[in-house]
Amino acid sequence: MNQKAVFEDLGTMDYKQAWDYQEELLAAGIAHKKNGTNGENRLLFCEHPHVFTLGRSGDEKNMLITNQLLEKVQATFYKINRGGDITYHGPGQLVGYPIFDLEKLNIGVKSYIFKLEAAIINTLHAYGLNASRLDDATGVWLDVDTPKQSRKICAIGVKISKFITMHGFALNINTDLNYFSYINPCGFIDKGVTSLEKELERTIDMQEVKDKLKYAIGKEFVLEMQDS
Repeated sequence: MNQKAVFEDLGTMDYKQAWDYQEELLAAGIAHKKNGTNGENRLLFCEHPHVFTLGRSGDEKNMLITNQLLEKVQATFYKINRGGDITYHGPGQLVGYPIFDLEKLNIGVKSYIFKLEAAIINTLHAYGLNASRLDDATGVWLDVDTPKQSRKICAIGVKISKFITMHGFALNINTDLNYFSYINPCGFIDKGVTSLEKELERTIDMQEVKDKLKYAIGKEFVLEMQDS
């Protein structure tokens, strides 16, 4: 019998507000484990206003603009507690935050990342894109067999406490890619960034992508998704 997960579409939400909400869900999950009671897996989808986030292992030098310019482009900046380097979130980008109990799902951290990537890759394949993994680089990429043309379409950065996950992925749909010029995305200086809109040369139906990806994640993790 499939395990269940609660799905929530948060719409557009301030980054710090979404981060705080994840921390609440994580704390609740840890409390359930401590008490020997059943918590719930939860999948959050949202979009954020323009924001740059720097992970624990990131280098602040990969932020290429000053605080003054940051304000001019109407963006905020946070140092956060996920893995990975610097990335950008903004309108037109689908951000996913799985709050999953890996112990309950009986998978390890590497398998969790692999399955998350697989769900995103399969979703992009449905749009005819040559999406795959890139060796020694977390996330989802296009045309990895042609190194000079390799470009990132989805970033992944997670935190795991007591086997419960938070943070997650950022998939570029109708994203303003100009914002990536203000950083070295994920610390890379020799790789491009792209979006579904850029690749297909048309505006993409965000709800359609959400539906496809929600299904793909449920299938990959053998979870029955239930709307909150």
